Amino acid sequence: MIMAKYSKGASKKVEKVMHEMKEGKLKSGSGKKVTDPKQAVAIGLSEARKEGAKVPKKAAGKKAATKKVASKKAAPKKTATKKSAPKKAAVKKSAKKAASK
Repeated sequence: MIMAKYSKGASKKVEKVMHEMKEGKLKSGSGKKVTDPKQAVAIGLSEARKEGAKVPKKAAGKKAATKKVASKKAAPKKTATKKSAPKKAAVKKSAKKAASK
């Protein structure tokens, strides 16, 4: 017999949070309205976890490690930048200084 990944309590919590999102009442931690269903599910699972429902651990550590490795490989090397030509105002000031001497 295969055991359920999520408890009934967790399922109920996610269902309740999804309903709130569809009504436009669900807010994120920063206070902004949640419109993404994936974010709503994540909020529901997080709340269920806090209440002690059976929910697997977050896999954030594994994803963060793979993102760091991928970003290091994809980062382009910096090249030397060319110096821009002096601006007209600076050229005029230096010309006036030279003329006054």
